[in-house]
Amino acid sequence: MRHGRKINHLGRTTAHRHAMLSNMASSLILHKRITTTVAKAKALRKYVEPMLTKSKEDTTHSRRMVFAALQDKESIKELFGNISGKIANRPGGYTRILKLSDTRLGDNAEMCIIELVDFNETLIESKQAASDKAAAGTTRRSRRGGKKAAGDAATSATEVTGEAVAPNAVVEQSAPADTATETLHNGESREEAKADEAGA
Repeated sequence: MRHGRKINHLGRTTAHRHAMLSNMASSLILHKRITTTVAKAKALRKYVEPMLTKSKEDTTHSRRMVFAALQDKESIKELFGNISGKIANRPGGYTRILKLSDTRLGDNAEMCIIELVDFNETLIESKQAASDKAAAGTTRRSRRGGKKAAGDAATSATEVTGEAVAPNAVVEQSAPADTATETLHNGESREEAKADEAGA
């Protein structure tokens, strides 16, 4: 039974565990991603994230607190130089664990990659591209006709004839008339009317 067992000792003594997590934290800070087992990555996440939070405030006290855990000047310089600037606006959750499909050959342990979230350039670029595409996306248009279509027809008829048309009125469009078959009000064709006028 695991009553009250809140810490994974990873099969090591306390001193060995602290030394291992310190080395892994330094490697993560310097290289931005490391490959390890899932159990170690989860332990490392709890170990390194408070240090990343301390690095946001660049004071002598916070530098000494982090150095007491890491014992590595190069990783301290990288942490308080490059990393603290990138994670300044992030309110926690600085690391990401990506599980790998293959397991370790010797003991079949689950493997994973633990990385700093703000330094995965490919993922950041894809998210940026997705957000740009969403911002410049197409607008949704309604497929319904109805009143708007009738109003558009009335407007176009007004532009052609120059007369005001009621918005709900149905506009009739006549086909182009042939001069030979076009009839007048009294039933005569246009040519017959012209002949009568010439004879008179």
